[in-house]
Amino acid sequence: MSRRVVGVTLDNLEHLSKHSRTCVFWELAPHLKSQAEEYGDTEFEKEAWVSSVLLEWGSCGRIIYCDGIPAGSAFYAPPAAVPRSLAFPTSPVSADAVLMTSLEVLPEFRGGGLGRVLVQSVAKDLTKRGVKAIEAFGDAQPDEDQPGCVIPANFLLGVGFKTVRPHHRWPRLRLELRTALGWKEDVEAALERLLNTVTVSTAEPSFRPASAKI
Repeated sequence: MSRRVVGVTLDNLEHLSKHSRTCVFWELAPHLKSQAEEYGDTEFEKEAWVSSVLLEWGSCGRIIYCDGIPAGSAFYAPPAAVPRSLAFPTSPVSADAVLMTSLEVLPEFRGGGLGRVLVQSVAKDLTKRGVKAIEAFGDAQPDEDQPGCVIPANFLLGVGFKTVRPHHRWPRLRLELRTALGWKEDVEAALERLLNTVTVSTAEPSFRPASAKI
């Protein structure tokens, strides 16, 4: 199975899942999110946010393809560009970090390490741009039956993030990028072998519990 990771642009937004295209949990302040969901167009709001961040800061997302099929995505941005980042009990994000807001692998592609590849791609991009760390708010109690907008905390811990501010539901976690770079060098060959043997499962739920490997 061939894999390819590319940056999110306005031209490939349509390759995101419907959930990723329309979720504005991070991109709008809570009251504006409610208004957009009730009266507006959340897909337009997501596109406007991506356009603004691309223009003012640069690449803010990654899409992974398997045999040419979009299989998942990840988004990240400076905390100042993410209104929701101030609404968590474990806020604020550290001043030297970029916030990874969301990461999704489609159900039929889960269990093959694609989520780890997305994190690796984000880490590589940000390391080149001189960023010191990635932080993320984790969901310690994700809903296994519904797609969520917050990354499961156990997944983040499994790919090298460390908890910097604990919480029973919304811990804040951090990945030092010098650590991520060393981790990449150490496991890249093994990961390549793993992904070369990926098989597609169609029996997965729409979203995995906190112990899921995405």
